Amino acid sequence: MSRNPEPRSERIDIRATPSAKRALLDAANASRKTVSEFLLDSGLEKAAELMAERRLFLLDDAQWAAFLAALDAPPQPMPRLERLFAEPSAVEKALSEST
Repeated sequence: MSRNPEPRSERIDIRATPSAKRALLDAANASRKTVSEFLLDSGLEKAAELMAERRLFLLDDAQWAAFLAALDAPPQPMPRLERLFAEPSAVEKALSEST
């Protein structure tokens, strides 16, 4: 992980079992890091991985074609939404009542 020049001003407190703490200490020592550095680096790495999974999706050729077809298809009518937009909004109602 690259070092972030932003100062570390926030605290994160966790509770762990003795065996979990020992495992984290051992892993931090093996990585030549403090437990705080190890936890922060590992947590940020996992967070980046998780968020990338939510932003990126892979499709085979058939799935890609179906996806493009869905994007290109005309929208289906939504009568309830059309009725909702046809009604004056709460702001419009309040403005018309105040004049």
